[in-house]
Amino acid sequence: MRAEIEAIVDEIEQGMALLRRHLDWDASQQRMAELNGFVEDPTLWNDPERAQKIMRERTDLESRINGYLQLERDLKDSVELIELGEMEDDQTVVADAETTLKGLKDEVVRQQIESMLSGEADGNDAYLEVNAGAGGTESQDWANMLLRMYTRWAEKRGFKVELLEHHDGEEAGIKSATIQVKGHNAYGWLKTESGVHRLVRISPFDSQARRHTSFSSVWVYPVVDDKIEVDVSEADVRIDTFRASGSGGQHVNTTDSAVRITHIATGIAVACQSERSQHKNRATAWQMLRARLYEVELKKREEKAMADAAGKTDIGWGHQIRSYVLQPYQLVKDLRTGHESTDPASVLNGDLDSFMESTLAQRAFGKQPIDIKDVD
Repeated sequence: MRAEIEAIVDEIEQGMALLRRHLDWDASQQRMAELNGFVEDPTLWNDPERAQKIMRERTDLESRINGYLQLERDLKDSVELIELGEMEDDQTVVADAETTLKGLKDEVVRQQIESMLSGEADGNDAYLEVNAGAGGTESQDWANMLLRMYTRWAEKRGFKVELLEHHDGEEAGIKSATIQVKGHNAYGWLKTESGVHRLVRISPFDSQARRHTSFSSVWVYPVVDDKIEVDVSEADVRIDTFRASGSGGQHVNTTDSAVRITHIATGIAVACQSERSQHKNRATAWQMLRARLYEVELKKREEKAMADAAGKTDIGWGHQIRSYVLQPYQLVKDLRTGHESTDPASVLNGDLDSFMESTLAQRAFGKQPIDIKDVD
């Protein structure tokens, strides 16, 4: 084989060796056997919640194992085709197999990134909050665009989305909103999106058609389950009730069914207005608060672990992570990784996987972020 092809094969093999270690191959095979035993137990569905967790874990692990085995088969077949093509001097076969190899190289990287989603809460569902920045209608419209973008992304992945809280803008858009995204690894993927998002466009609300810059923040935190204990008492919080906004029926709009809970020590506040019942909204708000406090603790651990990493950045309202430029040119650029797209319409329609993957890869492999001054 040519040296170029041998280099690609070697890179794929190295990536697969790393992927196998990430999977902890022997332990994964043993766990798969245990899960298959659970599935074959006729009493499994006597406890539906436990059964669903087992089935989700089995499906995920089976997908990871089969994905690796498919890589092995495809690599072996491609190498054999190249050797056969070279023996018969058939450059078409060689070229086709080489194209397949390049695709395998990308697939190995994708599976490596997927294997990075093994953090304490990565497999959990996620809460996602969007808040409009200063700028009135412009920023409120941008916040609504972001909410739609993440909803579309979740739907494309087959995740379920539930709107928990929202406050409409004065003229258009939203001041804030919170959704719950339900699906395997929802938090693992969405955690890369926390930060400030910047939009540059010709304002549809400006009669002089001037270019405006708007900011909105996104905050993501995991839904905590019964296995995760977060101690917080009513003495540590302030609970307020208020009238729900937006559509939802006469009862929702005429009674104080919405609930906001503020953690006094940290200032963290959560709100829920998705149900007609104040009791149900209160229960959901408590769950959201515990999740926020848990996410803060996770972030502290992560920052401590990454204290010496070259790519370390702070995540919060004051840190821009991505710029979406619609005029005078078309560009979406991530300020942490340098990854970009010249198709903002697709990105705003939920095509976010490549941005999430590049950020996860940066965390895993230590790629350097770019300077914010490089982006208009």
